[in-house]
Amino acid sequence: MYRIALVSLSALALAGCQTAPSAPQQTVSIGAVTAADPRAQAAGEEILAKGGSATDAAIAVMLALTVVEPQSSGIGGGGFLIRGEADGDVTTYDGRETAPSGATPDWFLDENGDLPPFIQSVRSGLSVGVPGNIALAAKAHAAHGKLAWAELFGPAIRLAREGFRINPRLNNSLSSARNRAAFTAEGRALFFGSDGEPLPVGTLVTNEALARTFERLAAGGTRAFYEGENATGLALVVAQDTPRPGAMTYNDIAGYEAKERDAVCTSYREYRVCSMGPPTSGGVAVQQILGQLERFDLAALGADNPVTWHLFLESQRLAYADREIYLADPDFVTVPVTGLLDKDYLAQRSELISADGRMETAEAGTPPGALTVMADGDEPEEKGTSHFAVVDGAGTMVSYTSTVEGPFGSGLVFGGYYLNNELTDFSRSPVVGGRVVANRVEGGKRPRSSMSPTVIYDPQGKPFMAVGAAGGSTIPVSTVRSIIGAIDFGMSARDALNLPFIMAFGDRVLIEEGTWLETSADAFRALGHEELIVRSAPIKAGAILYRDGTWQSERDPRLEGVLDLP
Repeated sequence: MYRIALVSLSALALAGCQTAPSAPQQTVSIGAVTAADPRAQAAGEEILAKGGSATDAAIAVMLALTVVEPQSSGIGGGGFLIRGEADGDVTTYDGRETAPSGATPDWFLDENGDLPPFIQSVRSGLSVGVPGNIALAAKAHAAHGKLAWAELFGPAIRLAREGFRINPRLNNSLSSARNRAAFTAEGRALFFGSDGEPLPVGTLVTNEALARTFERLAAGGTRAFYEGENATGLALVVAQDTPRPGAMTYNDIAGYEAKERDAVCTSYREYRVCSMGPPTSGGVAVQQILGQLERFDLAALGADNPVTWHLFLESQRLAYADREIYLADPDFVTVPVTGLLDKDYLAQRSELISADGRMETAEAGTPPGALTVMADGDEPEEKGTSHFAVVDGAGTMVSYTSTVEGPFGSGLVFGGYYLNNELTDFSRSPVVGGRVVANRVEGGKRPRSSMSPTVIYDPQGKPFMAVGAAGGSTIPVSTVRSIIGAIDFGMSARDALNLPFIMAFGDRVLIEEGTWLETSADAFRALGHEELIVRSAPIKAGAILYRDGTWQSERDPRLEGVLDLP
């Protein structure tokens, strides 16, 4: 098990080919880091120990994940970062990928106006958006960095050049997503043997091409990524695999801009909860679910009560109904964020929830400021994302979710890293039922996301929690579940993350196998949830929580066993 509650100085060796060792909980003054891979976590800890800010450390984690967790995130994708200072000042950064300027609403339709098989859209240049993580990192660093930009690349360069060992989780991903991981010769050369099979657990892998890419970025900053030779090569790789006009160009890459956005903040039981706003739907969904649940005494009901999680399901259904209709890129669509989070509106929506049974239908409401009602799209479900968080010695919290969309993104490789398939987060159908879809493809537009990086302040205004998750559309639900665990049930970070997972998918309800939820299936059916799916939870959450005078840092307990090396 790899569990580091606070920065462990013994982890700072960052042995490139070994997993960072476990360390006991300890109280130190330089901060805390959590990440889905201990080697990336150690990269962030190293930067904190050198005097870096929480922003510096989070960037180092993102870069290291490009090496050791290529199936989930990295510089070939994008993300969202929220930063909360100890005094309550909150800033957010949008590094979501953009569609090429030549993309049109019929981007994914074939010559007959029909939708081809999903994998055909994914495994081509059609799915690749202009990567945003490097621009996001540079923008955040310019405002909040303490160490030199080049210094943040050191741990990732060592991991790529000296090597890292394949853990069971990566090996499993290479097998299950072979059609993307091995799509190109570059991908096969990195992670597959001469027999065509994924390299076994424990194999030392080096990625010299990625090490050289990092060195160019460390020396040249964003210009080394978005201009010159890199931009020319990146555009060419994507265009060569784009089977229609309008493919990504050099100018699309050179014109990319990470954006500072307004945070969305509201209160929940006197705690101040701040999340990322559009173009992600996640922050709004998190706060709607919490706002609709606030009138129920969840603490009194208890964490092991089916009614508690029935109420949770009903609030999810209402929030996701609004999400499908209203949430999209605010630079292209008017998103009524203020109305969606209006306390009176959420109170009205909450009245639709009954502790006695399931509402027959959950439909979108009409929040204040909603100008038009658009159509629900057909965005497929993908799960290639990673969440990480940092708190530094000044009490500044950073919560950062990064993604390449599906496992290994589009399967295309450039410069030693996988390119995203984020454009399949758009609705592939631009019109549904005669109505325009808000989240349709448009040139320069950012696809809707579910990512929900969140920071929370306690009733006294002190930093309390940095939290988020991976797992596609499950992300807001997983994030709220952890928040409820910490606030309503007073749990530790580990126990909050370890709460069983339950989520409504239309009329179906997924309950996590092997938990008490599974043995309580009859109770959920009695409350009206008749179609139950029992399976493992497709989630990966992480949190840093201030409890009992210290910061507790945890990655999702579901990762135990799949990170271990021989």
